[in-house]
Amino acid sequence: MRSPLCPRESGQFIAERSRDVFVDEEGVQKVAEMLYNLRHSDHLTASGWKKANPLAPAPTCDQALNWVFVVDTMNFSFWPDKEAEQCEVTYKGTTYTGYMTLCAAISRAMEEGVPITDPKYFSQMSMEELAHVLRSDNDTPMPMLRERHQVLNEAGRVLLEHGGSFRSFISRAGNDACKMVELIVEKIPSYRDEATYEGNRVSLYKRAQILVADFWGIMEARGEGHILNMDWLTMFADYRVPQALVYLGALRYSDALMQTLKNGELLSSGDRREVEIRGCSIWSVELIKERLCKLVQERDGQTCSINCAVIDFYLWPYAKQHHKEMAHIPIHHTRCVYY
Repeated sequence: MRSPLCPRESGQFIAERSRDVFVDEEGVQKVAEMLYNLRHSDHLTASGWKKANPLAPAPTCDQALNWVFVVDTMNFSFWPDKEAEQCEVTYKGTTYTGYMTLCAAISRAMEEGVPITDPKYFSQMSMEELAHVLRSDNDTPMPMLRERHQVLNEAGRVLLEHGGSFRSFISRAGNDACKMVELIVEKIPSYRDEATYEGNRVSLYKRAQILVADFWGIMEARGEGHILNMDWLTMFADYRVPQALVYLGALRYSDALMQTLKNGELLSSGDRREVEIRGCSIWSVELIKERLCKLVQERDGQTCSINCAVIDFYLWPYAKQHHKEMAHIPIHHTRCVYY
């Protein structure tokens, strides 16, 4: 079977053919201007990784890399079936919802002495053990527990076959971000985030790319090494960042799609509209980065080092912080292990 287009090529291919999602040139320019004004802030650097991941172990800690691997392997589908019934996890006096419940639960388990970052343990832990680790404060459990158990066992076995840690596994790809993504996708099935669109195989690779970006963030925070080819990574196509891109005007949905989402209709993984939302998100951020680099070159006479991963690191918390202002823009809902 022919290899799929890489995420960047996939984004362009989808955006050029999309019927329900459109990249808006004026909005792209507006976001590029917004980021230009933030170009000297910590918001647009990898060194802000610890600030963006406050519940993670210290980057210098040996467990930090395996913590990231465990979290990113289960980093999917946190939205509740009913808005009023959310899974909640309280850790060190703060109650979390969404993705942060996972981070809080893993760090809580470590404090309780559960060897949750050890592949020997999580490759064979039972569903009951994982259910205890991910337990909610209320009666609403974390969604897709069975799937989280399955992918964590599977990923743990892969690490055991390749040196027994995420560090030893990822070192097989050298220091190259592109090769790291390819290695992750080749060896761990749950990271194989691909679809068929207009007769072509496309790839989005949200979790594989964010795992590499998190690895990069930790290594930068440690002051260790230099990851090559980080520009190969795209944004991480999920359900939260597309909402921010629509809010900021860089993306536009057709009236029909907007109505579908407002009606609460679930889109299946691989549905044409779901692929268009994610693919056009990738391409819009590529264009934002391109415009941003042009602004830095024209106005500052400098080369811009901000990549799409860093732009995503800014947009995801931006969406969380402005969720009330963008509540009128529906997020799309797809239950799957890919995001």
